[in-house]
Amino acid sequence: MVQQAQRGEIELAYVDEAGFAQAQPNRSAWTPVGEQHMIDARRGKRLNVVGALLSSGGLFAVKLWETMTSMLFAGFLGLLVEHVGKPLTVILDNASVHTARALRPYLRLLRAKGLTLYFLPPYSPELNRIEKLWHKMKYEWLAFKARDTPTLEADVDVILQGFGADYRFTFC
Repeated sequence: MVQQAQRGEIELAYVDEAGFAQAQPNRSAWTPVGEQHMIDARRGKRLNVVGALLSSGGLFAVKLWETMTSMLFAGFLGLLVEHVGKPLTVILDNASVHTARALRPYLRLLRAKGLTLYFLPPYSPELNRIEKLWHKMKYEWLAFKARDTPTLEADVDVILQGFGADYRFTFC
C-alpha cells in the first residue's frame, strides 16, 4: 500500500475524529486549593472534527457541532472519496461509528468508487498518524485560553485551513 501511494497510484488516508472543548485540556499542573489554574474552565458544546491525513501531504476535515454517528461518518467518507478522486485506502480504528452495521450499504457503494477500509488492531491508537496531529493541535497549536463557541470554531479553522503552510506536521 505504501509503495502504491508513493507512486501516486492510490491515496492513503489516516482517519479519525477529535473533540475540541471550550476549556483547553488541562496540562498537568498543581494549583493551591481555592485558586484558579490559569483560565476559566468553561463548559459548553464540543466541536467535533473528523479528518483524514492524506499520504499526499494534505488534510481533509469536516467540523461538526454534534456527536459523530455512523451516518455522518458515511457522509464524510463519501466527501473524502470525491475529494481524492482516485483509489483510496482509509486507515482507521475500530470505533463503533466506523464498524456499524448501518454503514454496510454505503460502504458497498463507496467500494465501487475505489474505497478500501483498513482497520488497525484494537487498542493501538499510536498506529494512526492523525492521532499525533490531534495532539499537536490541542497541546501546541491552540493557545491555552478559554473560548466561547465562535472563538473555538474560528481558532480550529485557522489551523485546519493553514495546515501544510502555517502549520506543518512531519513524521519521524
